[in-house]
Amino acid sequence: MRTHPSWRLLQADSAPLIISFLYKSFILTNKRSIAAETLATQLDDYLHHLRETTGEKRFPRKGRDYLNDWASGEQGYLRKYYPAASVGDEPLFDLTPSTEKVIEWISGFEQKQFVGTESRLLTVFRLLSEIASDTETDPQQRIDRLEQEKAKLEQEIASLKSGHIMPHDPTRVKEKFLQAEDTARQLLSDFRQVEENFRHLDRDVRERITTASSGKGKMLDDIFSEQDAITESDQGRSFKAFWSWLMSRASQDELQATLEKVLALPEVQSLQHDELLSRIRFRLLEAGEKVNSTCAQLVEQLRRYLDDQAWLENRRIMEIVREIEQSAIAVRQSPPADKLFTTLSLNKPALEMPMSRGLFRPASRPVISETPEEGEADFDTTALYTQHYVDERALLARIRFALQSRPQISLAELVKLHPVEKGLSEVVAYLHIASESDHALVDSDSSEEIIWHDAQGRQKEAVMPVVIFTR
Repeated sequence: MRTHPSWRLLQADSAPLIISFLYKSFILTNKRSIAAETLATQLDDYLHHLRETTGEKRFPRKGRDYLNDWASGEQGYLRKYYPAASVGDEPLFDLTPSTEKVIEWISGFEQKQFVGTESRLLTVFRLLSEIASDTETDPQQRIDRLEQEKAKLEQEIASLKSGHIMPHDPTRVKEKFLQAEDTARQLLSDFRQVEENFRHLDRDVRERITTASSGKGKMLDDIFSEQDAITESDQGRSFKAFWSWLMSRASQDELQATLEKVLALPEVQSLQHDELLSRIRFRLLEAGEKVNSTCAQLVEQLRRYLDDQAWLENRRIMEIVREIEQSAIAVRQSPPADKLFTTLSLNKPALEMPMSRGLFRPASRPVISETPEEGEADFDTTALYTQHYVDERALLARIRFALQSRPQISLAELVKLHPVEKGLSEVVAYLHIASESDHALVDSDSSEEIIWHDAQGRQKEAVMPVVIFTR
């Protein structure tokens, strides 16, 4: 506990300076990382104003020196790093999770505009209700709950149709907005901790590679096991679900539209709030990208390790080959008398599987005593000469033509546009095209009915998996 960076920060002699400056530079501006030169300039200006009020002898060093001390291993208040895609050689500074927790804790002492209790209570009740409903195993109880919600929604719809619109409560709007703002700030703070966890994994991997004495396969197995454990943990699954939702274009548009509508409310505009929520989408993308970048560094480190190991193994093989060649040249004039002077073990096991062999069958040669004569068939041979060919290229042309005006189309819709002409074999050809294509989906869990008419006009039907062709 006494060695924790948060505790060291609270005990530091210049803790008020550190906390106030970092709060002003990172938290108030909602910055994830700041260039070293920019942050040093801001700290120099901040120290200049402090010296004007507290004396010229206070804080005599330059801002860059203070920043380097705060980012050193002994302090750990800041993280100094070089971004992977950086063109120049200027480092960046970022808050550590422990420092952000201290700032968040001290910020809680500030007198809030008002303390909302109703929205927090409703949030707690809603979360508990969702847990109870999601874990309910009795179908009838779930049906009863959905029926109650349905009746409540129908009653509200009927009230709106009759012209009864309940006015919203301004106090409740302010309370919920401030709670959403606090939750968003905590979410951004949590991303620093997620990124820190992945950085610890990357550091452990580098240390293990440096001090590894076991085989390559054993070490890679341990590393991938730990990475899978983090990815499949509650934290990893939660981040994966968050990133999938955030990368959805529909989700981003919905979030942006909702923010614009809420921020335009008079109740919200009357509050004293920063610009966090107005740019929350970009802040979340930046935070998530930094986490993915840290994971990419871990993968890159593993790739470099494999390349180095392969180079070392190839070098050792070449050394052995050269030793053999030198030994052969040395004994060229006086070869060993015994030709079998050395042996090499087989590089793979020799497997004998007698039960997989077939039984012996003697060759049978039929003896034809007399030449067969040409005869006449006593049945209609027209079917033998009737050619029934399904041209898959023509079917592909139909699919491409149908996809010019839509992103996807099902087989049932396609046969309505282009009726089946050659019966079941044509339907099977469509199914073969879908199974061989990367732009088609065969859903075996669902089924659809394909209808066509034969040459006599009789209706034929086939029930088959749902087939969807995409552009």
